[in-house]
Amino acid sequence: MARTFTRDELKAFDGTGGKPIYAAYKGKVYDVSTSPLWTEGQHFEHLAGADLTDELADAPHGEEVFESFLVVGELVD
Repeated sequence: MARTFTRDELKAFDGTGGKPIYAAYKGKVYDVSTSPLWTEGQHFEHLAGADLTDELADAPHGEEVFESFLVVGELVD
């Protein structure tokens, strides 16, 4: 069974204090910790521990960027 995350629970995975860096997209939660583009829990103006579904429309790339990351759960709210 996949782990579920509320938005408040997801916020804790922001890369601080050695925590993993998670980001949600279209209801899935991804571990983006291995990406050098997510240093210190931030990718340009995007913060880790957030749902990036609405923000991706402004990105210079598409949702294919999430294909290389592990899905660690589902966003439930």
